[in-house]
Amino acid sequence: MTSSHPCTLLVDNGSHRAESTLNLRRVAAALSDQVGHRIHPVSLLHSTKVDPAELDGEPARIFEPFIKDRREADGTNSFLVVPLFFGHSAAIYEYLPQRVAELREDWPELEVRIAPCLVDLDDRADTGVAEILARIVREKIAAENLDRPAVTLVDHGTPRIAVNRVRNFLADQLRDQLGDDASVVKASSMERREGDEYAFNEPLLENLLGSDGFERDVVLSMLFISPGRHAGPGGDIAQICEAAEQRHPGLKTHMSDLFTSHPGAVDLLARRYAEGLRSEPVRGEVAPPAAAGN
Repeated sequence: MTSSHPCTLLVDNGSHRAESTLNLRRVAAALSDQVGHRIHPVSLLHSTKVDPAELDGEPARIFEPFIKDRREADGTNSFLVVPLFFGHSAAIYEYLPQRVAELREDWPELEVRIAPCLVDLDDRADTGVAEILARIVREKIAAENLDRPAVTLVDHGTPRIAVNRVRNFLADQLRDQLGDDASVVKASSMERREGDEYAFNEPLLENLLGSDGFERDVVLSMLFISPGRHAGPGGDIAQICEAAEQRHPGLKTHMSDLFTSHPGAVDLLARRYAEGLRSEPVRGEVAPPAAAGN
């Protein structure tokens, strides 16, 4: 191992669903082929609760035990994290640096670099994610033979306005990318917390469906990394759509494929990997505990 090629991890938030870990592994394998170096699929948290029997007999790995195992196995001290996250998540940019800072108290040789996330809010010309989302939406439009449907870019919803800005940023870019292929493009969220301070998540998907401009064919551009209880078959999004169609005769929803299903996602991750190799290691003081989440 050379200093220019640290042990590299493709990192997601983690899930209790096997589909999420299997998808992480698929993307990591494709990224490994793309960059010519092994990329390890590792979650931050949660995934070790999945029964290995659902994961082809191979247990899921999470960040802290993984890097400690690598240190014990071959003395690895240098790691690069490539986030499989759309935006500036607290999980990656607060929780992870906090854990690294604490680990370095007893492991001073530890170096962890963090590559940029998929979306750069500071660069409106960086349309990589929006271009892929637009291609996926157009594939759905063609497959269903739709004529200028309404499109909503739907995310999970978040208590953090910084994460919500990613949704709105991408919705604006997606609108530009789709042009006349869509009659209207709006952002929405699957759910939100109660209270006016979380109103930035509006509109909720359940309220947008059937509203003005969204009464007939609606394509859902899915701002979700992996399938699971939200975005998978029969998941929360599908149930919201089914209920909305029952309430609004004439409404027909069409869920797009997920972002990581498109080969362009691996191309974008390869660029972030290269940027991460040039980045500085994580430094700084231990921050107050932050809940890992999207």
